[in-house]
Amino acid sequence: MTKSITINNMNKDIFEQLFKEHFVHLCNFAQNYVTDIDDAKEIVQDVFINLWNKRETIDSNKSIISYLFTSVKNRCFNFIRDNKKFQSHVLDIDIADYDISYEIDIDSGNELQMKIDEAFNKLPEKCRQIFKLSRFEELKYKEIAERLNISIKTVEAQMSKALRVLRTELKDYIITILIILLSGY
Repeated sequence: MTKSITINNMNKDIFEQLFKEHFVHLCNFAQNYVTDIDDAKEIVQDVFINLWNKRETIDSNKSIISYLFTSVKNRCFNFIRDNKKFQSHVLDIDIADYDISYEIDIDSGNELQMKIDEAFNKLPEKCRQIFKLSRFEELKYKEIAERLNISIKTVEAQMSKALRVLRTELKDYIITILIILLSGY
């Protein structure tokens, strides 16, 4: 039934039906690219949110199912690209995602440090421990897994979670952090 539905004739009921019918299939599809189920679910949820928010501007002749699978695949590729950058310690910021203020109050360093500490303390204990070993002691994922007697996949999942939480919690400060790091304050 949903194969003949186009974006042009989508309403709230059709959207809800699409979500119920295809969420699991799209998550399984996403797991062909990203191994963590939580990452796959987050990607699929983002695709559905984007579909709903941009339903009036998306090509109305395109099949919704085709749009969903293509969007999930593209977001998976973006996730893989971004995740590899984080694993290689490269800081990559899409400036278009942030409101940029070029004025930096150097005296607000204490506030920034407090925000970083707050964000870091929101991480679960095991997640925080793994992040410290990776970023502060510069251990490789394999070394962390051996030291903590856990799998490498667990280390990867915990690092992904830590980075996601920190990005979310510090999103308003990311430009300030980058400028401070680059200018050597």
